[in-house]
Amino acid sequence: MSKEAQRKQMSSGNGFVAALDQSGGSTPKALALYGVNNDAYSSETEMFDLIHGMRSRIASAPAFTGDKVVGAILFEMTMDRQMSGKPSATYLWEERGVVPFLKVDKGLADEVNGVRLMKPMPNLDNLLERANAAGIFGTKMRSAIDAASPRGIAANVSQQFEVGRQILGHGLVPIIEPEVTISIADKAEAEEMLLTELKSNLDALPGDQEVMLKLTLPENANLYKPLVDHPRVMRVVALSGGYSRDEANMRLSQNSGMIASFSRALTEGLSAQQSDEAFNAMIADTIDSIYRASVAG
Repeated sequence: MSKEAQRKQMSSGNGFVAALDQSGGSTPKALALYGVNNDAYSSETEMFDLIHGMRSRIASAPAFTGDKVVGAILFEMTMDRQMSGKPSATYLWEERGVVPFLKVDKGLADEVNGVRLMKPMPNLDNLLERANAAGIFGTKMRSAIDAASPRGIAANVSQQFEVGRQILGHGLVPIIEPEVTISIADKAEAEEMLLTELKSNLDALPGDQEVMLKLTLPENANLYKPLVDHPRVMRVVALSGGYSRDEANMRLSQNSGMIASFSRALTEGLSAQQSDEAFNAMIADTIDSIYRASVAG
């Protein structure tokens, strides 16, 4: 696999990053939206079999190619499985032209100072070695910001970059994701604080290192343009964060240089009960709409 070709696609390719990384906590909800209720499975293994089926169906849809989907974020169990007879990451890159990423965080700790940090990741080095062996290009890790708390946001971003440096040490590109919760009253203020912390941490990175950022769509359009233009930033992608696809696309189109990395907004309207023809037509329309919003800026 050509890391250089993948790096070029992630740096400048037109399109968006598909988030196919629903974890154990969010899988039942994702399956329910897909028309698979919890009475359809009786164990975690069966649940993950069903969600893998959904992800494979999306990834093998005719419209799901590097022409519009430049990258895709996988759950660890997805990386360890196959799609169409090939290891998932290999299939995505070799058959679909889509750069594979891996979600590496283990979920969120309890809230302190208005933020939820990532839980410890004691086996991260081992996971990163496995990711490299599987042909993964980069990683993603999420923490959460629930209030405009200077102390909390500083701690949140500091943790993200500390783990990010560990990931860079393995030759992988980290997607740093300090998600601002869309429903908080002081969202705009939290985003201003987040911008300041991100800039100072980026400025401290060595000149030969690049990260990606995954950020909530901001209240003030183009707030994050200085990050898009930062020399240490390969790409800034946007999460949908609970916005409907239409609203997420509308907000994204107003932010120059940001591209989508949607999860729920990507799978909105898809159903296990759809025929392949109807499913493929729906995902094609979805991909087109998210692509248009991603290149609009």
